Amino acid sequence: MGKRDEKATDFFVANLLNEVGIKYCSDIKEIQDALKTASKSKTGKVGKPDFIGCCKDFIIILEDKADIAKQALYTDANQDTLSEEIDDVCNYAENGALFYAKHIVQNTSFKKVFAFGCSGDEKHHKIRPIFVDKLIVKLLPEIDNFENFSSKNIVRYYEEQCLGIEPKEITEQANILQDAKTLHEDLRNYGNLGETEKPLVVSAILLALSDKENFSIDMLNGNNVKTDGKKIYEAIENYLKITNVQPEDKKEVILNQFRFIKTSNILNTENEKLKKTPLKYFAEYLEKHVFDAIKDNSPEDILGNFYGEFVRYSGGDGKGLGVVLTPPHITRLFCDLVNLNPHDKVFDPCCGTGGFLVAAMHKMLLEASDTITKIKIKQDLLHGIEIRDSMFSIATTNMILRGDGKSNLHCEDFLKVSTEGLRKQKFSVGFMNPPYSQAKNKETEHLSELSFIQHLLDGLDDNARCVVIVPQSAMIGKTNYDKNIKKEILKSHTLEGVITLSNDTFYRIGTNPCIAVFTAHCPHPGQKYCKFINFKDDGYIINKHIGLVETERAKERKRALLNCWHYGADAETKFMVKAQITADDEWLHAYYYFNDEIPKEEGFEKTISDYLTFEFSMIAQGRGYLFEENKE
Repeated sequence: MGKRDEKATDFFVANLLNEVGIKYCSDIKEIQDALKTASKSKTGKVGKPDFIGCCKDFIIILEDKADIAKQALYTDANQDTLSEEIDDVCNYAENGALFYAKHIVQNTSFKKVFAFGCSGDEKHHKIRPIFVDKLIVKLLPEIDNFENFSSKNIVRYYEEQCLGIEPKEITEQANILQDAKTLHEDLRNYGNLGETEKPLVVSAILLALSDKENFSIDMLNGNNVKTDGKKIYEAIENYLKITNVQPEDKKEVILNQFRFIKTSNILNTENEKLKKTPLKYFAEYLEKHVFDAIKDNSPEDILGNFYGEFVRYSGGDGKGLGVVLTPPHITRLFCDLVNLNPHDKVFDPCCGTGGFLVAAMHKMLLEASDTITKIKIKQDLLHGIEIRDSMFSIATTNMILRGDGKSNLHCEDFLKVSTEGLRKQKFSVGFMNPPYSQAKNKETEHLSELSFIQHLLDGLDDNARCVVIVPQSAMIGKTNYDKNIKKEILKSHTLEGVITLSNDTFYRIGTNPCIAVFTAHCPHPGQKYCKFINFKDDGYIINKHIGLVETERAKERKRALLNCWHYGADAETKFMVKAQITADDEWLHAYYYFNDEIPKEEGFEKTISDYLTFEFSMIAQGRGYLFEENKE
């Protein structure tokens, strides 16, 4: 590899550093003095890494090589220890980076260094971090980019990867799940409540707690004339008036779902063990553990999390209720895929507990620069439809608690809503997780996921961005009906691309999902190249006690995805393929994938060796005819 190749690697690495704002610090006098004796040949003369950066109180050292074969040389088969021989330090990226990191730790006051060996180019590359301080050298897992070494992430990465400290998000998630488990057991034991009633009781109490001027937990005293349930119900009625939920029939749908709270004998009778009514006990628990968190502008759908845990602890997976709630990291990814802004008008026609709308509100409010825009976002720019009465009430509660003054949600069947009427709303963004696997036969084929996608696209404004999450089978076209819908979609709308997700995305549900992104009312150009991305390795893992949890790799993996999606970053075909499509194709990465890796000499030799061994074995067994040329 020549100088030209090395420069291409230099530019690639420099761009990655600039993306995350890592500052160059080669002008620090103490480091300059140390480098005067940092020759990799150990001559005591000047030596200089390819890059020196700094972030917080960490020094960042990078050595790069154009040839991936020059990434590292180890002294052991397990690749746990890097060689420190002079030739290897000079010729290999990781070995050279480690040498400079040790030299700086030993000769300056800087005692925490991340050294990186980088090789290859934008499309095919390796980046390996190594942590060095006075006590340890720790080789860390390979990375895609430097997202975790930006000023906002580097301390967490250091604590998690170098010190072994569990991230606070995992602790908080574990606490939420424990609260949900405890509350589920209490709702069952003290309230004798069914699966759909539990989240309604939670929603009702949270709404009542919001009416601070007219309601307090102290009012719940087990009075038989005016029960605790009636007091909570009246507080809900009053709060719906305060928040101006319109029209009246919408309020009636919500209130009807909560009426059982007034009349339930077990909820309104003092429990001997509790020494209070179950309703008061639940209200105290929710005020202490949940209320403040759900009122914050958080992207987390806490009510949805509780609902999911109630279903889980009831022994179900949600599919029996037609419920597959979208994980929060996916609802946030939807917002990033369309670059959601404060002036977008968002529509979710199968909104469930409101997870997409919660994430959209959070993102839009963060981007908004003035109070008027923030009020408009809450009152006018978040819309949804939910067919199930109970789920509609939970979603409405969710949005009202977050300050959505009008709660633009409707309880109806989306597929029966006129697309002409929807078009008049001028929705600029559509998000959807449609009901899964409802098309079982000819009579129900109109309920397939693709039917929902087409109906949503037809109802959006011109050039609106649309993102859906569906089973991978939906992008194949399982039936003739679905194949025809794929053709109809391309006649009117553009497929931008499809992202294949981890099979664990919907933990315990058993669905292999993908995300599809469209542009509405823009016929698909025949020469367009769509992006097909394999995002199965998303940086999330299964924790058997918690479920799906984020690792330190999640941020860098997401940045790699968005860099390809928005900015045209090049990538190996095992991650992204760009392809022209037809309606008959399977719109998935696996369908278009081809291996673009250049074979290495040792790999070629092994393949030939394996083949010759196989041929010799067949001849020895008297099956040499397998290799004779067919002359017919």
